[in-house]
Amino acid sequence: MERKGLLLVLSGPSGAGKGAICKELQINEPSMRLSVSATTRPPRRGEVEGADYFFLGKEIFKKMIQNGQLLEYAEVYDNYYGTPRRFVEESLGEGLDIILEIDIQGALQVKEKYPEAVLVFIAPPSKRELEKRLIIRGTDSKEIIGRRLQYVAGEMKLANRYDYIVINDEISKAVNKIRAILTAEKSRPGFFKSFLKNFN
Repeated sequence: MERKGLLLVLSGPSGAGKGAICKELQINEPSMRLSVSATTRPPRRGEVEGADYFFLGKEIFKKMIQNGQLLEYAEVYDNYYGTPRRFVEESLGEGLDIILEIDIQGALQVKEKYPEAVLVFIAPPSKRELEKRLIIRGTDSKEIIGRRLQYVAGEMKLANRYDYIVINDEISKAVNKIRAILTAEKSRPGFFKSFLKNFN
């Protein structure tokens, strides 16, 4: 049965656990592909070019914006992040499901361009737990962690613009909730257009 792929967008505050959820989702849903974002920030320890991100200079990134080569982009914490348009559009056209793990600004841009995209806001159980996770992660200085925590209140206010909210108090529970969302979304009539035509 032919169908267009589903575009699943996961975002939320830094440290909410988006990356860990994406990895678990891919194990449970092998048909899903993770779209690799481009960024101008330097790689963190252990990150791999082309697998975690495409690490670009700011001038190259700005040219991609000018040429319309990005599905969405945003400036976050003095760096640019964006989603290369071509990979996403071609994969969806082939019927593949795509996960975008992107920031909140970018997610809302995607929703404007692709209203059928499914936006899931990943929320931490509490601000205190979020701070603890950021410290344990060990990738940011105290100053950067402080800046990230200052952004949280504003980010949480945008959660009501999403299709779903999942509180990530435990990875396995959060993943199961998202899998249930996927099942429900793939049961919408729009996914059965070619099937329904067979009965004409």
